[in-house]
Amino acid sequence: MATATALPRWDLTPFFPSIESPEFHEAFASFGRDIGRLEAIVAEHRLGRDAPLDRALFDQVIGLLNAVLEQRTLFQAYLSAHTTTDATDVVAQAKESELDGLHTRFQKVRARLTAWIGSIDEKALLGSTPRARDHSYFIEKCQVGARHQMSPAEEELAAELQPIAGAAWEKLYGNVSSLIQTTVPLPEGDRVLPMSAIRNLAYEADRRIRQVAFETELATWKANEVPLAAALNSIKGQVGTLNRRRGWESPLDEALFQANIDRATLDAMLGAARDAFPDFRRYLKAKARALGVGRLAFFDLFAPVGDSARQWPYEEAERFVEMNFATFSDKLADSARRAFRERWIDAEARTGKRDGAYCAPYPKGISRVMMNFRPSFGSVKTLAHELGHAYHNLCLGERTAIQQDIPMTLAETASIFCETIMKRAALKAMPEGERITLLEASLQSECQVVVDITSRFIFESGVFEGRIERELSAAELCGLMRNAQLDTYGDALDPERLHPYMWAAKPHYYASEESFYNFPYMFGLLFGLGLYGLYEAEPAGFHERYDELLSTSGMADAATLAASVGIDIRSKAFWARGLATIRDEIDQFEVLVGR
Repeated sequence: MATATALPRWDLTPFFPSIESPEFHEAFASFGRDIGRLEAIVAEHRLGRDAPLDRALFDQVIGLLNAVLEQRTLFQAYLSAHTTTDATDVVAQAKESELDGLHTRFQKVRARLTAWIGSIDEKALLGSTPRARDHSYFIEKCQVGARHQMSPAEEELAAELQPIAGAAWEKLYGNVSSLIQTTVPLPEGDRVLPMSAIRNLAYEADRRIRQVAFETELATWKANEVPLAAALNSIKGQVGTLNRRRGWESPLDEALFQANIDRATLDAMLGAARDAFPDFRRYLKAKARALGVGRLAFFDLFAPVGDSARQWPYEEAERFVEMNFATFSDKLADSARRAFRERWIDAEARTGKRDGAYCAPYPKGISRVMMNFRPSFGSVKTLAHELGHAYHNLCLGERTAIQQDIPMTLAETASIFCETIMKRAALKAMPEGERITLLEASLQSECQVVVDITSRFIFESGVFEGRIERELSAAELCGLMRNAQLDTYGDALDPERLHPYMWAAKPHYYASEESFYNFPYMFGLLFGLGLYGLYEAEPAGFHERYDELLSTSGMADAATLAASVGIDIRSKAFWARGLATIRDEIDQFEVLVGR
């Protein structure tokens, strides 16, 4: 167990002694050689659209593809572990740049393999070898993906241009937004702060600080709107152009394909979310009463409620997680014990380390968790959330790298489930005075994932629609964002104090290779809550079905996987059940606040 004064740092030596070690250099070189082998096979056999089925060659390609994907997972995670915990690690940064080059080569050869596999008769291919049957969903995805490819030359050109086109605009956004600093007139005096620190002032208890930070933020985004609007227009323009050339009806259709869900599922989920908006508005109005204001401004959304001073030392967080994981299954508790024992977690906040938290998968079901632990229940919940990802990775550990390729929609399943275990346990254990703080923190997050995510989805849909004809001005982007917030938050927020520059504040919009980086978050939350509700209603035999669901989450579409545990995700009723658990929290919160 970690001591109160020494938060743990992770141990990366089981992978390599160091980045500069001979072991790392040989493995990295071997990774490059394996990509070269794939390139040589594609060239020698002229693999691509309409190349004939060769059973032995298919098995060879799948074996090598799995090996390359496994190595890519290792190097992405290992190098990121260095760069996210030490911004001065120039050796790791240089290697990440080399990895980007290898990734471009791999994407080009993978496009050719998709064209080949996707053009072969699916029934004949599945009947050809056991390895094909083991990767049936991958083959199914290739069949669809191949129908949405440009010519081989165009696909290669798109891959080569990506680093200096969409990715360059994405990098520009990151550089501009991260370098912004401005003066904030705080009560204790003027302070020059970066944008990240200004936005963090939204969590301050003093409303005057929240308001002045908000007004400064909006003015600063406006001063920087020209390059940011150019970046957004360019990225969305490129995505839209490539989608049309590839035969997708819209960027959303391509995003749904990547997310392993269909339009019926999305419509059911968004419909249930919209039906729940009145409940979330009840929560926001109750929060306004708790804060003593007539109506919330956007800068009040993250204001703290309650006065809990409870401290959660790290070693207590470990015990609480392990104890409550054990209430679900020994396997889940054992996975947490292993993470603590083998130093999978880097919890210490330090100079040069990025904010936030993540869980990175390594081969063979191993993980590493980065977080910045603070002695609060929020950090305990974050620890449980990230260890849920680690448990998912553990359940995937015996699958091939191709079978482990899970979309963001399903990647949050175990993390939300584990987070719910912890929240339920804490609500039972905490005295009433502390429950309001925990409930509000939970509802604040859930409101963002359901209500604000819907506003982001509406906004991005509007941007893609408008960008077909021309570039959109910063003023037009602000108008789209304001209308989306009015549509979702309704009368719960002051219409004169919305955040029209959220398109500038959220980096998700600038992902150059992944559009609609919004609805998968809602899917993950509500799917995890729905599974937990199923567990509470029918606990007998659930653990085995749950582990199998996690283990096979990259081997079928979401609807098929959900059906295996008795869930119909194309039914609005399923999503409504998950939202009902949030409604219960809102009811409790209203009682504690006082109607």
